[in-house]
Amino acid sequence: MHIIQHIPELRSQVRTWRDGREEVGLVPTMGNLHGGHMTLVEEALERSDRVVVSIFVNPTQFGPEEDFAGYPRTFERDCELLADAGVDVVFAPSVEEMYPDGGGLRTVVDVPALSGILCGATRPGHFQGVATVVAKLLNVVAPDLAVFGRKDYQQLMVIRQMVHDLNLPVQVVGAPVAREADGLAKSSRNAYLQEDERARAPALHEALRDAGARLAEGERDYAAVEAAGRAALAEAGFEPDYFRIRRPGDLGEPSGDEEELVILGAGWLGRARLIDNLAVRL
Repeated sequence: MHIIQHIPELRSQVRTWRDGREEVGLVPTMGNLHGGHMTLVEEALERSDRVVVSIFVNPTQFGPEEDFAGYPRTFERDCELLADAGVDVVFAPSVEEMYPDGGGLRTVVDVPALSGILCGATRPGHFQGVATVVAKLLNVVAPDLAVFGRKDYQQLMVIRQMVHDLNLPVQVVGAPVAREADGLAKSSRNAYLQEDERARAPALHEALRDAGARLAEGERDYAAVEAAGRAALAEAGFEPDYFRIRRPGDLGEPSGDEEELVILGAGWLGRARLIDNLAVRL
């Protein structure tokens, strides 16, 4: 496995693969890898001849009060995991490599219809930062496919919309949510949980499952189902951010005649902001 830090070297490597008619997969990450990340890597390895995993803690998607400086960085361990998995290249650029003109970007990528709701309502600018850095990574690597986790469902929708709107020649693959045995979605931010908080954290997934069961049984008072979900989170000790029922394709409000919906929830538990979602067939 090669570790590459500079864009020209990575592009040269990808051209070599292209000359051999090999398909290239990309898994963008911010490092601090866990089992959830590794399922994305496995998906890319199954679908591609060569796999690039990027490790880059992107400053433009962090708000002024968020944890950019304190975000866990475990680069050596991450590289060991990726080498053992069979990844071909780790792309680990510096901030200066990705943003040579500094943080005051003159060009950004925004998907306004999807970026200001749900997580975007309380994290202004977050999805603009995500869309911009993913567009840059897709431009640098030029992969045939890129794999993202469905745990970050809104992020997946933002990226799919960006790729569609900008006619980018890449297939966006959404991998299933990887979970712990008790249902908690695997996340780098789970490391922030204290022991008692970790014990209560599965309540988010439980609230989603309870809401999904009500919908599957025919409940259509969406506001009541959402209120019950928020109450369940609060009772478990969360500070709820949102608990919403949306259409899966565009995250719009449901009209009542959908065949499938997605329930999305987010909340603070101590230092950790946890998010999760559940698709429901009606």
